[in-house]
Amino acid sequence: MNALTTYLQNVRSEMAHVVWPTPRKAIMDVVAVVVISAIVALIIAGLDYVFTGLVSYVVTNGI
Repeated sequence: MNALTTYLQNVRSEMAHVVWPTPRKAIMDVVAVVVISAIVALIIAGLDYVFTGLVSYVVTNGI
């Protein structure tokens, strides 16, 4: 039990050194992640569409 108490005291001490972002900064970071994720998803979906069409063309025409 002593080890757990020491561990929790150390965690609390380290948490005092953490620099937390402001709410505005956190929201801006979340928005950036969502926008970048959406762009990457659209790029991957586009590539999937193109490659599916190419494979379908090759299979259909026997090339």
